[in-house]
Amino acid sequence: MEDPVEARANESEDLYDVASWEPRTALDRLAVNIHRGGVRLLRWTVYVLGAVIFLAFLVGGAGAIIIDNPFVLGLVVLSVVPAGLLALYVYRTDITTDEPATLMAATFVLSILFAGFAAVVNTRLSGLQGAGLLGVVLYYYLVVGPGEEFVKMLAVRLYAYRDDRFDSVIDGAVYGAVAGLGFATIENVLYITQNLQGSGAVITTMAVDFLAQFSEAVEAGGQITAVRSLAGPGHVIYSAFAGYYLGLAKFNRDNAVPIIIKGLIIAAFIHATYNTLVGIVPGLVSLVVPGVPTLVLFFGFVVVYAGLFLYILYRKLQRYRRTYKRVHDDVENPEEMAPDRTEFDAD
Repeated sequence: MEDPVEARANESEDLYDVASWEPRTALDRLAVNIHRGGVRLLRWTVYVLGAVIFLAFLVGGAGAIIIDNPFVLGLVVLSVVPAGLLALYVYRTDITTDEPATLMAATFVLSILFAGFAAVVNTRLSGLQGAGLLGVVLYYYLVVGPGEEFVKMLAVRLYAYRDDRFDSVIDGAVYGAVAGLGFATIENVLYITQNLQGSGAVITTMAVDFLAQFSEAVEAGGQITAVRSLAGPGHVIYSAFAGYYLGLAKFNRDNAVPIIIKGLIIAAFIHATYNTLVGIVPGLVSLVVPGVPTLVLFFGFVVVYAGLFLYILYRKLQRYRRTYKRVHDDVENPEEMAPDRTEFDAD
């Protein structure tokens, strides 16, 4: 859209400070530098605040438990293996270029740091769950889902997104999946350590009966690790959707914000629906199929739910791959392109 003066003026006419603008004077450059400095300060404020909150969580107990008990670290690693394999799959679907390890590592770390923002908000607003089923549903759909997906997207937006090597739409899905993996990792750390603390099964170096405590820890840790191993892939799937639309937004600047919002809505809805149904469906199924252990029903629900949206994500990524191959084949082999048909061509 152009100003009427700019639209009708001769191209050689100088319209600086009349209908167009560019940094020419010292004041202009000062304004530009203030803007850039403000954006940079805001970005680093987010980084530092995320790091402070993250360190507070570690100092609060999880860090000490992991340092004292490498066994717990092993449980955490096992719990994120399925999510890691899924993130690797999304990475392998990128048909354009290999993503730099530095960008993926930075995204992973930032998602861990920013997870603290979601944890603080979730904790502050957890009182909604005391309002019955409606409160729980509102908590998941208005707080947990949007908040956690936003911080994972923020981990991509503040660093990898700004890099020139983020050069295709599908890159957004890759970095989104990595952000989901980082978030799942720190979430599993907190869940596993808190669960072991609550069960009293954490191994202590001063234990008198070490073997007995180790056996107890293995049993309790194995259960929570199995549960968390199925929760991790969900985070990768949700944020891969949001990341894909973040990538789409980068190459459609005029509609970038609505596209990003669309991706967040999709990811938050899938996330919140999972959180809502996972506590209801296994119980309902147990009434229809009595005698089946609740843990088995839980696993079954998670596999079906995650599998459904993984298939939808798979189709979206495959559509991009097919289109990429087609347009590149057309460019590389123009002589093999079929001529355009007209309405007068015979069938």
